[in-house]
Amino acid sequence: MKSCPYCKKEINVNWSYCHHCKKPLLVNLDKEIGKQITQSRDINSYFIYDKDLSTSNPLPQPYDLETIGDDEFDLKIQEIEKRIQQRVIFGESIGSLQLEKANLYYQKRDLASSLKTLESAVNLFTDDKDLVNTAVSYNEIGLIYDETGFFDDAINRFEQAIEILKDLPEHKIIIQIYNNLANVYHHLENLEKSYEYYDKALKLAERENFALEEIKTSSNLVELLFLLKEYGKIERILKRNLEYFRYTNDNYGVIISLTKMGKLYYFMGENRYRQANQSLKDSLDLITKIGGYDLLMKAKLKWECYLYLGKLSLAQNNLESAEEYLHKSLETIRILEEKNINECLILEPLAHLHEFNGGYTKAIKYYKICNDIYQKFGNDVRIAELKYKIAHIYLENIKDESEALKFYEEALEIFEDLNYSRESAEILHKLGDIYLNREIIELALEYFEKAKEFYQEYQDEYNLNLIMSKINSLINE
Repeated sequence: MKSCPYCKKEINVNWSYCHHCKKPLLVNLDKEIGKQITQSRDINSYFIYDKDLSTSNPLPQPYDLETIGDDEFDLKIQEIEKRIQQRVIFGESIGSLQLEKANLYYQKRDLASSLKTLESAVNLFTDDKDLVNTAVSYNEIGLIYDETGFFDDAINRFEQAIEILKDLPEHKIIIQIYNNLANVYHHLENLEKSYEYYDKALKLAERENFALEEIKTSSNLVELLFLLKEYGKIERILKRNLEYFRYTNDNYGVIISLTKMGKLYYFMGENRYRQANQSLKDSLDLITKIGGYDLLMKAKLKWECYLYLGKLSLAQNNLESAEEYLHKSLETIRILEEKNINECLILEPLAHLHEFNGGYTKAIKYYKICNDIYQKFGNDVRIAELKYKIAHIYLENIKDESEALKFYEEALEIFEDLNYSRESAEILHKLGDIYLNREIIELALEYFEKAKEFYQEYQDEYNLNLIMSKINSLINE
């Protein structure tokens, strides 16, 4: 049985929509992606590139953050402001300088100032009737909104950029913005819309014979394939990818390919763990050996390597090594931004590690931090799942029924709002058992009756019979 890419529940391959979460399934996506992957191409004209470079970046190259601190950034910004004042005196355009200043604020991680400066650039370029740079500025604004979790705003800015460019011969920029739209929808787990924009980007790149843009877009499809568990297709892409980058001595491409291969082999299971470990360590070694990367770029390249080395160690019960790698991953990703949504990919394994090792208080601490991040990004499903996990620890390990009840009821409220019948039934059943254990029979019966309705709804005969037995037993007492 396959699983739904949205709610992860088992689905029938013939369903057009998930009967659990009610979302449409991409019944033709495998076929369409298969066409893209299996087209005959020469290795010199076709390869895959990393998602991070699929966005437009007209701004100047970043300064080396290992040698430039906040004071130096402030001096650079002051220099640009003086140049802006001089241009204003002579009536010259200052839009390009605003873009440069926005880049410095971004590298300083002052995203609010970067955003404000880009909005100013939009107004300046609009007044100058500079359509291309207006669109570029909207794109950069969209990237910041995407990074900070304001996905609807990001989509709006990307769509504004596309609208401006639709009648202009700026096909490369349009392809990049299509990729950015696809990435936002990927973050929202709307795989159908994500694929729609990757497909638009691919078709435009093919039509215009833009090999590099086709490469970047195809790379992003790898991330979609991970969600669909199409590991054989991913392996074929990445092997061809790695071969190309080694042939062209492109170390950055080699690093990205090795990291993704390590991730792939981890997901492929125990028989591929040795290959996963080797690929991830080779990637880290290359990052260390190669110069020219600033602190932010090194963090972007390293955090996922550490994450999957931690997961590999955890899967092999090497808990000390797992904790070391996961903490390295957490420290590295926090260089990019505090409370980045990707932190949850690290915090949950850390919580699981402590739970497995009997450190229940620490496990709950990490789950709660993760829950706060999901609150920021509005991911209700993950919030409910984490509350369920916390409740389970309180009930089964810490033996605190009061705290368990609190978190179970909070999780139940969310699952019921989302129409998640299976999860709702399971929690109602547990709540009934807790109240039965407390000899509060009226409440126990109430929860058992509600659980019964959900079991009937999705035809779970085993649990339906079990709960009916409990109900009849209580009624007959």
